[in-house]
Amino acid sequence: MRPVSHSVLRSAGCFLLVAVLVMGCKKDAFIYEVDPVDLSQFDGDKDREKTNQEYAAILHANLFQTALSANDLYEIDQCIQSIGDKQLAREVIISNFMNKPGVMIPSDSLMHADVDAFIIATYNRFLVRNPTEAEKTWFRNMIAADPNVTTELIYFSFALSEEYLFY
Repeated sequence: MRPVSHSVLRSAGCFLLVAVLVMGCKKDAFIYEVDPVDLSQFDGDKDREKTNQEYAAILHANLFQTALSANDLYEIDQCIQSIGDKQLAREVIISNFMNKPGVMIPSDSLMHADVDAFIIATYNRFLVRNPTEAEKTWFRNMIAADPNVTTELIYFSFALSEEYLFY
């Protein structure tokens, strides 16, 4: 038997090492199939906040079906700016509008007579879109579960909603 040289052993060792690395580092490929899901919150694709005057003008049009005068818009804008707390100012404006004569709010009996039609009409009136099935179900259940829910309360909540503040 002939002795094996160190260079042959080294070459064989390197070859064996490379072969082990190549074979040992082979990754198993897993393919996970997942259905795409849109996780963004539906807000009617509204991303531009209304100014104080736009908010007041649109709210007045939603509640009275008429335009607000330029002088009234200016006074409301000044009121909002003087209060500083926009949320509080909006609540005061909505309350004042709701208590004025001529406000067009459906009666509670009309709401209860056809809840689905009321919900759809309210979404169209305030948010300029149709409600999703989940939104209709939620409102239907809320109206059925609480006899103290009024159309005025629902209109008030829509006028204060985040989505209503944006175009």
